[in-house]
Amino acid sequence: MLLGPSCGEYLRASYSVDPGADRCAGPRWYWPRSVYIHIPFCAHHCCYCDFAVVTGAVRFVDAYLDALEREIALTLPEPVWVETIYIGGGTPSFLTTKQLSRLLAIVQRYFRFHRQEVEYTLEANPTDVSDEKLQILADYGVNRLSLGAQSFDADTLRFLERNHTPATIEKAVSLALQYIPNVSLDLIFAVPGQNLEKWQRDLQQALALGVHHLSAYSLTVEPRTALWTRIQRGLVPPPDQESDRELYAYTIEALSSAGWEHYEISNFARPGFQSRHNLVYWAGEAYFGFGLGAARYVCGTRQTNTRSFRQYLEALANNFLPVAESETLRPRERAVETAALQLRRRSGITADQFEIQTGFSLWSLLGRVIDRYQARGWLEADGKTVRLTAEGIFYADQICADCIAAGLTPSRNPS
Repeated sequence: MLLGPSCGEYLRASYSVDPGADRCAGPRWYWPRSVYIHIPFCAHHCCYCDFAVVTGAVRFVDAYLDALEREIALTLPEPVWVETIYIGGGTPSFLTTKQLSRLLAIVQRYFRFHRQEVEYTLEANPTDVSDEKLQILADYGVNRLSLGAQSFDADTLRFLERNHTPATIEKAVSLALQYIPNVSLDLIFAVPGQNLEKWQRDLQQALALGVHHLSAYSLTVEPRTALWTRIQRGLVPPPDQESDRELYAYTIEALSSAGWEHYEISNFARPGFQSRHNLVYWAGEAYFGFGLGAARYVCGTRQTNTRSFRQYLEALANNFLPVAESETLRPRERAVETAALQLRRRSGITADQFEIQTGFSLWSLLGRVIDRYQARGWLEADGKTVRLTAEGIFYADQICADCIAAGLTPSRNPS
């Protein structure tokens, strides 16, 4: 569904703020302190990517920025205070310097933040990094750059259809560190043809560059991507689960030995450089989201925008909000989803805080699941917290799915 002006009026009424305060009213899991903005443009749609992206659409960038600003204006009655900003994609760095300046000016117009306190992230491709663009980012307060490196191995980069070289990554990081105080790299492991030796070199080279954060993702084959099609046709072997576990285990060991914090299943940081924005998602807290295919979670309602580029532009040209799906979670649904998200954190779930946030006792809601996986050695619980063990982290998806299934069955876990 695409939501019209009447829904826009409802949203504006719901998203009320205190204009005299530096922070919006309401707890963090109800009212956002974070905003995500999606820029869908890419030079090439990589074979493994399932995000809302568009290619060959350079001529539509300015029209998209018009629509993006209109979406924000239709939703928010006045500027709101935020503590984290994340501009992702797609490839935000694909924009020209003029378009990038305009995008950041839009953010500055509708969102208030303290420069010394905000975490302000922009995603970039190594090939797009330049002195001019980095200076624009710094001028507008961007203080964190997330680079889509993926690998330092030329063969792996070719398989993933990345258009940069290992040397390009090194140059981009070196340049970025002159302007941006916090640089993160995305890396992908368990790629067909990649072995432990290649992955060891990837991590060694990443650490040698002096970055502050690493997101290490196992290659996931999403349905209907180009990679999925090739695997279905037998043209490419599927990722090997044994190799996946071996490389992931090495990642945890190597980065922990180097003094990095493994603070979420796929994320590692030097002390003090955890991604505050992503921690909002994993805490089950509220966030704004704007742009093609963007999701938001505000006042207990989760919404997702259309992934159709044409529909997105047309809806906003007619003052309609481009929402494709909207769902207000029931209390139990919100509670079990919060538990599943918080288990992704290495710190796990704090029972007292969980009950304050959701209104449910963690033990009443999920006690049987916790007991089952504690007996297997996959969860550890001390009455105050529940977290994945070193072995349990390899089964996180299974445990989280079981938590959701059990928590949504009142007959098994009465509230």
